[in-house]
Amino acid sequence: MTTEQITLFAIMGGVFALLVWGRWRYDLIAFSALAVALLLGAVPKEEAFSGFGHPATVIIALVLIVSRGLSASGAIELLTRHVIDASRSLSAHIGVMSAVSAALSALMNNVAALALLMPVDIQAARKAKRSPALTLMPLSFASILGGLITLIGTPPNIIIASFRENRFGEPFSMFDFAPVGLACAVAGVIFVALIGWRLIPTDRARHDTSRELENLEGFIAEALVPEESAAVSQRVSELDAIADENDVAIIGLVRRGKRLPGFARRELIRKGDILVLEAGPDAIEQFVGALGLTYAGADKHGGALGGTLALVEVVVPDGARIEGRSARSLRLLYRHGVTLLGVSRNGKRFRERVRELEIRAGDILLMFGPEERLAEVTNWLGSLPLAARGLQVTQRDKAWLAVGLFAAAIGLASTGIVYLPVALAVCAALYVIFKIVPLSQIYETVQWPVIVLLGSLIPIGAALESSGGTALIAQGIVTVSDGYSAAVVLTILMIVTMTLSDVLNNTATAVIAAPIAVDIAQKLGVSPDPFLMAVAVAASCAFLTPIGHKNNTLILGPGGYRFGDYWRMGLPLEVIVIAIAVPMILWVWPF
Repeated sequence: MTTEQITLFAIMGGVFALLVWGRWRYDLIAFSALAVALLLGAVPKEEAFSGFGHPATVIIALVLIVSRGLSASGAIELLTRHVIDASRSLSAHIGVMSAVSAALSALMNNVAALALLMPVDIQAARKAKRSPALTLMPLSFASILGGLITLIGTPPNIIIASFRENRFGEPFSMFDFAPVGLACAVAGVIFVALIGWRLIPTDRARHDTSRELENLEGFIAEALVPEESAAVSQRVSELDAIADENDVAIIGLVRRGKRLPGFARRELIRKGDILVLEAGPDAIEQFVGALGLTYAGADKHGGALGGTLALVEVVVPDGARIEGRSARSLRLLYRHGVTLLGVSRNGKRFRERVRELEIRAGDILLMFGPEERLAEVTNWLGSLPLAARGLQVTQRDKAWLAVGLFAAAIGLASTGIVYLPVALAVCAALYVIFKIVPLSQIYETVQWPVIVLLGSLIPIGAALESSGGTALIAQGIVTVSDGYSAAVVLTILMIVTMTLSDVLNNTATAVIAAPIAVDIAQKLGVSPDPFLMAVAVAASCAFLTPIGHKNNTLILGPGGYRFGDYWRMGLPLEVIVIAIAVPMILWVWPF
């Protein structure tokens, strides 16, 4: 190997190790890797930021904006209102929801499709009095499968199409993915509806994490003792009667920023002390009013916690503003007048010092504060509400306008009249002009960590290819499968790519695997199209872990799943995808 190849392999190896480790955000890892590659001369300085102007990067950003418009206009709500019925049997419900999810994912970003349908599914589970754990995983997997059908359904398809255009002068078109993707999606939806949900561990089915969160008894709140409070000069133990009357437990006392030992039962309460309470929000509110207390921190924002208090439960997606940070570090109470009451992680509730807890993707947050502020704070944190609580103003009168503009863009792009990025850009611009998507939400809609990841890895991937590094990997795969047919090599490539996607971001997997697929095809002397299509399918199908795909991360908290739950349904589903995809690829895209 040359020095350049060794350098690039070392950088990619470091990226792989850090992504699997999971302690740093993937966009930071990718951008740091690009910086290192530039410093070492492995990536030419002229190509430093070429990835950020790459068609794949632009298309992904535009698809997210268009997806937001379809949601904000009520177009999706119009569809789900007529097809969702909580009275259906479990298999029928999963089948219908999965079919809707797959169909939506074919026409919009699959993460956005799941975010739209997840609250609907949770509400249906509550009406049917069953755990959402039985339905959220099938819903997530179906949304991933639906993305296989069209060019814009999932980032790997966009990346593969752009790679083909750069390499051979012509990209895959909008529906070139449909024959293989549709076959995989149909088989997958049938599997998750009839068999897959039965493979979910029975312990998960006994728990409804979101319902358990709604039972707020046992959550922690802090109440400040002002000078005029009736609690001043009383011992903590002397408040037992009024605490019992309001169903509140006093579990501690904070003085000058430090919590006193034990329950501080014999301590005299002073002005400025903070009582640590354990109860539900209604009980806390009654107790605070009875003793003339205030919420801790309310004085810093002009009593913003007064007035109508409400509750919202939200899930933290990958890349959210609050991920990796605590409520205290974001100064949630000081700046926004909203209290973080509880956190649920894999079904476990954190009841102590929740404001200090570092939040992870997949966590459920229980926030308590002024009703009019919760929607704003939910969006600011980058979190998603678990139930429809009127947090989003839906412009239902613009639903058909949004659908018409989107359909026109897809039609013009599919027929080759307008280049796809241009068509989507015009559609996004018209969404802003007609106020379907507010101008203030344009930048919030784009998942910038994904953009940074893709923009950083594309130059590294191109350098790896131009240096002959991908040819070495391809040669290794061909050598291992020496003597076997091209169909066997194709299957091996799918397995390798799918395994990578289970531990890496699917975008990163597609960037790495695309040039390897072409090199393998050239060494075998066959068409590269079936190998590129195999990579597109395999890179998207990450079903074994909660970290392989954002949709799997989104359902982790609301479903109360554990890391090891995914492979039970995911492994047979990946086998089914390979069994369906390989013959379909060979039929539609022959060697």
